[in-house]
Amino acid sequence: MVLRIVLGTVYTAMALGQIASFGHMSQILSAYGLVIGGAATMLAVALIAGELVCGIWFLARPRSKALAPVWVYTGVSVVWSLLAVQAYARGLAVDNCGCFGIYLSQRLSWFVLLQDALILLYAALLVRSARTASAPSHGDREEASRRVVIP
Repeated sequence: MVLRIVLGTVYTAMALGQIASFGHMSQILSAYGLVIGGAATMLAVALIAGELVCGIWFLARPRSKALAPVWVYTGVSVVWSLLAVQAYARGLAVDNCGCFGIYLSQRLSWFVLLQDALILLYAALLVRSARTASAPSHGDREEASRRVVIP
């Protein structure tokens, strides 16, 4: 529950920073060398929407067992990580990673990659805990299979 509140706060803040600097997001994402122009704008919209969905859901319902916000969080985290890893591997100079739009900017470095690795670790923990919480236990499955339904 605490992890969801922390991640919800971070992702909601990321989305708000990106919304406040939306006019710059296409340029920020273009620096990663994969998308430009309209595609960068569409990517920005998708990332911001995903951050808002999972961030607000985690804050509003931290005890929720729903998998949807966990998968949205995981998807957004994977996209940001892939952008960073491929740009770093190609030696691109990204002056602002864009996580908070033009706010709290940091240049792409090994430290950003470490942050992304932690975000992916948290995603794996969330997926694992959400799947464990939503999956019926072995005993529940056996009991259900022994029930006789009389019409």
